[in-house]
Amino acid sequence: MTNLSMSGAGPDPVVDVLIESDAWRVLPEAEDIVRQAIAAASSEATLHRPGAELSVLLCDDETIAGLNARWRGQETPTNVLSFPALPLRAATPHERVPLGDIAIAYETVLRESGEHGKPVSDHLSHLVVHGFLHLIGYDHHADDEAERMERLERDILERIGIADPYAASDAEV
Repeated sequence: MTNLSMSGAGPDPVVDVLIESDAWRVLPEAEDIVRQAIAAASSEATLHRPGAELSVLLCDDETIAGLNARWRGQETPTNVLSFPALPLRAATPHERVPLGDIAIAYETVLRESGEHGKPVSDHLSHLVVHGFLHLIGYDHHADDEAERMERLERDILERIGIADPYAASDAEV
C-alpha cells in the first residue's frame, strides 16, 4: 500500500491519492493521471472553492464491491464510486473544504477498457473526471442531467487530449 499526497497550488484542489491495490503498479503513471484529470475537471467545471480537497482511492474489485455493498446495497464491483462530503459551514480562508472521496477499481477499469478498445489510462482519466463531477453536484439520473454531465466530461477530456469516451456508444444508437 502506497500513500501519496500533494498540496495543490492556486485554484486546483488538494488531492490525496491512496494506491491500495498493487494491481495499479502496472500503470505507474496512475497518480499523475488522477491529478491531471482533477486539475482539468476543476478548471473546466469552474470550481471556485479555494482550499478544496478530495481523496482518490485506487483499489481492487474486492474493495470496491465491499464499498458498493455497504453504501449502495449492491454486492458487485463497479468502476467508480463517489462519496460527496457533507456541506460544511463557510470555511475561513485558510481552512480546507472537503469535496469528498472517489474510489476506482483496477480490474473493472482494465476489463472495461479492453471491452471498449480504449487505453486503460484514458478510461482512468474518464472515471476520475466522472467521479469528480459527482462530488461537485453533477448527476445523470434524468436525461437532461446526463446530457449536461456527458458534455462536460467530453470537454474536460478533450482538454487533456483524450478521445470522446461516449463516441462508440453514440454511434451504436
